Amino acid sequence: MNEFFLIAIVVMIFVIIFQIAKASEYVSVLKGEEKSRRQNNKINGFLLIVFLILGLIGAWYCNELYYGKTLFPQGSASVEGEKIDQMLYITIGVTGLVFVITQILLFWFAFKYQESDNNKAFYFPHNNKLEVLWTTVPAIFLTILVVFGLKFWFKVTGDAPKEAILVEITGHQFAWDMRYPGKDGVLGKKNYKLYNQPSGNTLGVNFEEVESHDDLHTTEMHLPVGRPVKLVINAQDVIHDVGLSHFRMKMDAVPGIPTTMWFTPKYTTEEMKVRTGNPNFVYEISCDQMCGKGHFSMRGVIVVESEADYNKWLASQKPEYLTLFPDKDPANQSKAVDTIAGASKPIAKLTTGTN
Repeated sequence: MNEFFLIAIVVMIFVIIFQIAKASEYVSVLKGEEKSRRQNNKINGFLLIVFLILGLIGAWYCNELYYGKTLFPQGSASVEGEKIDQMLYITIGVTGLVFVITQILLFWFAFKYQESDNNKAFYFPHNNKLEVLWTTVPAIFLTILVVFGLKFWFKVTGDAPKEAILVEITGHQFAWDMRYPGKDGVLGKKNYKLYNQPSGNTLGVNFEEVESHDDLHTTEMHLPVGRPVKLVINAQDVIHDVGLSHFRMKMDAVPGIPTTMWFTPKYTTEEMKVRTGNPNFVYEISCDQMCGKGHFSMRGVIVVESEADYNKWLASQKPEYLTLFPDKDPANQSKAVDTIAGASKPIAKLTTGTN
C-alpha cells in the first residue's frame, strides 16, 4: 500500500510540473513570446548572482560550523602524518582558490553577458595561447602535487627505521587481529591450510617453526609513544583496508598479498584525551573498504602508551603457542610435577608405616 501511494505521489508531481509548464506557455503567448523570454532571462541572471552569493556564504558557514568537529584541529597523531596534513592543506588551498575563482567568473559571466540588444555575441572558435595556458598550468600544479604525494607514499611504505617495532595486523569479516613477535623479534610464518589446526589457530600460524613459539596474538594493538612501528597487513577473506585516521595513514589489506607501512606515534592515548577534551577518546582502526554487511562494525582499538607501560603490557601477554599447547607451558609442567610429588608423599608414609 505504501508503495502505491509513493508511485501516485510521483505521478502527481509530474502532472503538476507539466501543467505549470503548459500554463507558462499560454502566458508567454498572451504576453508575447519575445518579451516573456527576455523577462525570464533577466530573472535567471539575477538568481544566478543570488545563488553565487548564498553559495559562498553557505560554504564559509559550513566550514565555521563543522571544522572544529573534524580531525584537523587535533593535528596529526603521528610524525609522518604531519607531512600528509601539509600536503593536504596545499592541495585544498590550490584547488579551493581555483574553484572559487572559476565559480565567480562562471556566474558573473552568465549575469553580465545575458541576452541584450546592447550586447553582440563574439564568435571565438580557437586560440592556441589560451589552450596551452589552461593545459600546461594545471598540469604543472598537478604534477607537483603528485610528486609530493609519491614522495610521502614511498617513505611510509618503504623501509622502516631499525628501531621500529613489528606488528602484524590481519583483517577478517568483521574484526582485526594483531600478532607481535617475541624476544627473537621474528614472526613465525603462516599457512592458510593450518587454519584452526590446532583448534583456535585462527591465524593459521605454523607452530612447527621455533620462531612462532613466542609470538603473541591479541585483539587490541598497543604501541609505545615516540617509537616507529611497522605494520605488516594481511586479510583472510576479502579486501579490507586499515584506516588510521588519527595517524593519517591507510593501507589495503589484500588476501595473499601482505602490505606494509610504518609511522611514529606522537601522543599517548591519555594525552589525546586532554587534547580532544574527550575523556573517552580512543585511537581507532577502521575498515576503509566495503567488505560486507558487517563492514560498519569492523573496528579495532589502538592504545598508545609510554615505553614502560608498553613493556609491562608485553610482559603480561602469554604466547599463543602456550595457549594452544598447554602441555608445553613450563608453568603447567611445574604444577603437574608438584601435584605428582604431593600425591606421592602419603604413599611413601604409608609404605614406611607398613614396614
